[in-house]
Amino acid sequence: MDDKDLKRHVEDALNWEPSFDAADIGVSVDNGVVTLRGDVTSYAARATAERVTLRVYGVEAVANDLNVRLPGERERTDSDIAQAAVNALQWNTMVPTERVAVAVSSGWVTLNGSVDWQYQKDAAARAVRDLTGVRGVNNGITVEPHVRWGDVRDKIEAAFKRSAEIDARRINVTATDGKVILSGNVRSWAEREEAERAAWAAPGVTQVDDRLSVTP
Repeated sequence: MDDKDLKRHVEDALNWEPSFDAADIGVSVDNGVVTLRGDVTSYAARATAERVTLRVYGVEAVANDLNVRLPGERERTDSDIAQAAVNALQWNTMVPTERVAVAVSSGWVTLNGSVDWQYQKDAAARAVRDLTGVRGVNNGITVEPHVRWGDVRDKIEAAFKRSAEIDARRINVTATDGKVILSGNVRSWAEREEAERAAWAAPGVTQVDDRLSVTP
């Protein structure tokens, strides 16, 4: 697929997404690398536009240069956003209580603290991402699992083989002292994300170094 066709597919995917208006999003493509420019009305829309783009077949990487321009009715003070973020985290069953701290500056939410699993870190970011007034999220939460380091490599490879979305034959796994390195190639960005998610799901993993290449 050449860049012209890929650009059209990305634009079609963005226009098909019902959760935001893609009218002000510009798309350019250079050797499979997609750049998004323009304005969106929320940080959630910015993140969704990136995710939608990455799931288009043929996309190798995305440079997200979208600006968040909040409509006047969505403007909130940092104090309002901070209180809303604290409440959202407290009400989220996937986020451990009293393990995550919140700071807000000019609409940007910074999360700090430590959790046992990557999914808890991701859940904390999702909980505050969609709040009114948020312009961006810095996720500084660290993953510090309290489990013994076992035969993680075999467990991750077994998870790959169980997945209908992953071709395990094309992925190499190296695991040492909590760090997992994934190398090889995958057919799409969605498969790359699924492989990384499966690696993070293994007990004891504190870092995933994703070196997978997207080769459609």
